[in-house]
Amino acid sequence: MSSATRPPFAPSHTLPAPGATRKHILAIDDELPILELLQEYLKAQGYRVSTASTAMEAKRIVEAEAPQLIISDLQLEETDGLHLIEELRVLLPQTPVILLTGVLFDAQVVEDNLKWKISSYVSKTAPLQSLVQEIRRLIGS
Repeated sequence: MSSATRPPFAPSHTLPAPGATRKHILAIDDELPILELLQEYLKAQGYRVSTASTAMEAKRIVEAEAPQLIISDLQLEETDGLHLIEELRVLLPQTPVILLTGVLFDAQVVEDNLKWKISSYVSKTAPLQSLVQEIRRLIGS
């Protein structure tokens, strides 16, 4: 659905005052429709969103302006999302990372094997509000 036909997202809370600093989120996914959806929805929630469809783009954004939070897909076209997260962790060791993926994981697998790399895991099939709840838990509104 094009942005011309997609209904606008209504903010679920009060947006920051004009001139106020909005928290910066970097979304990484090789599927352009997913990036567009995330950018539009998270902007409506009051966040400033940068998007990257490649590892090189993501690194360039991180080096130019560190985000407060990173959302990354697991399966990227040119690289593994977990490998990219490891590389970004070198630059931003304290930045929370949400793994947003269509690959379903058992909660115990995430806890045992991925918690040292990621802060949270959200399925792409979950409602967008679930993602926003995790973002707010990790960095606030």
